Amino acid sequence: MRIGSVLVVIWLVIGLAAAGQRHYLGGDSKPSCAKVGTTLVTIVAGPLNYVGVNPKVKCSTPQPSK
Repeated sequence: MRIGSVLVVIWLVIGLAAAGQRHYLGGDSKPSCAKVGTTLVTIVAGPLNYVGVNPKVKCSTPQPSK
């Protein structure tokens, strides 16, 4: 159980490093559905980012009615 937990934490830390290297974690622009989704998918993909996986999320939020 502990080894599994440690592996999950290491996996997510590597994903967090990949997101940081791709500048997804900077607060330089307004957050959007696509940016947040891409950041989260990059973190979850973990070490796969370093073997060619480049996850991207495309989404749009509905505009409020008038």
